[in-house]
Amino acid sequence: MPIQFSRRWRHIALGLAAAALAHGTQADDGTRAARVPLLPQYQQECAACHVAYPPGMLPAASWQRLIDNLPRHFGTDASLDAATVKNLSTWLAAHAGNGMRAREAPTEDRITRSAWFIREHDEVRAATWKLPAVKSAANCVACHTRADQGAFNEHDIRVPR
Repeated sequence: MPIQFSRRWRHIALGLAAAALAHGTQADDGTRAARVPLLPQYQQECAACHVAYPPGMLPAASWQRLIDNLPRHFGTDASLDAATVKNLSTWLAAHAGNGMRAREAPTEDRITRSAWFIREHDEVRAATWKLPAVKSAANCVACHTRADQGAFNEHDIRVPR
């Protein structure tokens, strides 16, 4: 015989289940945007030069502009063959940010110029960005020890000296 729960207990159980599901889809730092398993082709092509940024860090329109401008990718020719461009474009569009983090495209489609990035890094001194081990705000792995895995948890930060 199945156990019968009161209406109140069913609501509590549903609420707990929803909270568990929501928690399970969030990244270590509480954001939904960061934790999408990276497409191996994206990891291979993009992480050859910099961290393969999680697609949720930018809105789809920003990713599309970046893909369309690979021959002039922030001063570097990052051109790829048409099939790779199409595959990466489709994947980035499917997993692009659409919440608070990616509400609007940042200046020049730079993650480091987005409102959420600036807010999250407001305590970082200007001199820190210039350290030889850091070089720029775009070098996430300098401080975020698990950035290459798409994890940006504050507990994993080690700021170089």
